[in-house]
Amino acid sequence: MLNQIKDLATKLAPRLIEIRRHIHAHPELSGQEYQTAAFVAGVLSSSGLYVQEGVGKTGVIGELRVNSSDERLLAIRTDMDALPIQERTGLDYTSRAKGVMHACGHDVHTTVGLGTAMVLSQVAEELGGKVRFLFQPAEEIAQGASWMVEDGAMKNVSAILGVHVFPSIPAGSIGVRYGALTAAADDLEILIIGESGHGARPHEAIDAIWIASQVISALQQAISRTQNPLRPVVLTIGQINGGRAPNVIADKVQLLGTVRSLHPETRASLPNWIEKIVASVCHSYGASYQVNYHQGVPSVQNDYALTQLLQSAAEEAWSSDRVQVLPEPSLGAEDFSVYLDRAPGSMFRLGVGYKDRILNHPLHHPEFEVDESAIITGVITMAYAAYKYWKIPQI
Repeated sequence: MLNQIKDLATKLAPRLIEIRRHIHAHPELSGQEYQTAAFVAGVLSSSGLYVQEGVGKTGVIGELRVNSSDERLLAIRTDMDALPIQERTGLDYTSRAKGVMHACGHDVHTTVGLGTAMVLSQVAEELGGKVRFLFQPAEEIAQGASWMVEDGAMKNVSAILGVHVFPSIPAGSIGVRYGALTAAADDLEILIIGESGHGARPHEAIDAIWIASQVISALQQAISRTQNPLRPVVLTIGQINGGRAPNVIADKVQLLGTVRSLHPETRASLPNWIEKIVASVCHSYGASYQVNYHQGVPSVQNDYALTQLLQSAAEEAWSSDRVQVLPEPSLGAEDFSVYLDRAPGSMFRLGVGYKDRILNHPLHHPEFEVDESAIITGVITMAYAAYKYWKIPQI
């Protein structure tokens, strides 16, 4: 079966590159993936899959239905949205949408999903059960997975697999990670409320800007002294809003940021920990405050058995030399974790780096490029892992 999957994928390679370049040239922002979704639906329909559009607003489901006594349903998820970045690659198929770019590889993800569906549709009689392909919108704003789940995308799903490009791994190789793959990502808003006054008479005011700077410093210093260094926390204040004029002491400052963590126990303690530090600083200088902490997506925790499935499939397909077991998680976030509340799953890293380049630009960079030979690596790995899924009893 592996050789058959490889032959089918190799024959599809030129078409898959065309698909990827079309999607790359026509990127759409989160929640606006109308043309991408229509394109995806057309490819799935032409491959004989049962298609549902408008799932999770602009998402698409393609289901490969087979006759089987095994009722387990395997889902394969890829995402479709682009980023608000002006592309600077100079490629022939560069983005035609001003200020919008596939700088996170979702064009590759979508193509891998379509290629896997095209391959498996040609060997459907050899599969042990149904496969449901989820083409998700709005991953970049961490909402699309929830939209899909609310519309029933995970109904009856027994397990789910996912893929994400990784420019630090060369094309032709993949990475797997047991346990935590990505971090939980939470949103933080802190309001510092002081009293306005003349810039020349600071003793008659309560300077919210100065106090905000003390709050930022206190939070960063406290992480190194009060948080377990073996359970990392990253707190970034990315936006500060406050003040009305150069010679007026600000009475209110808004701090906006993100908080990343890997361990559920640590995550649960962070809102109270942050508020205690903010309260201590503000009370010392006579200011009041508000802390608004919003939990975003949880950490992606890869299932052991499904990660083992991906690793064994990739090693059979490519040899163990081209499969890396990643020693560390990423503190980036992925709403693939939302699906894992409904079924066990695992996401692998698809190497897309050019082997002959000193620098492969990172994700979200305006010059981010991928070695397109990685598409076939992703399709064969995913398709063969899907085939093997029903060969292992009750994963």
